[in-house]
Amino acid sequence: MGNGYLRRLLVVGATSVTRRAGTTDTRTGAWVRSLLERKPTRLVTVAIANKTARTAWALLAKEENYKAAPAI
Repeated sequence: MGNGYLRRLLVVGATSVTRRAGTTDTRTGAWVRSLLERKPTRLVTVAIANKTARTAWALLAKEENYKAAPAI
């Protein structure tokens, strides 16, 4: 289950990403829009929060900095 407060923060951040997906022209925005066409909004929000948590965990475990892929 983990830390409830941290989980809530991740979901709130993911909600923001979901709401802005229509206006952002990035790789993440395109991915979120494609998910929203197929899945309910709340499920997409939790998927984004899960992906963010897994990314953060991997960065902490490997003691690396985040390197974003170049925009295409």
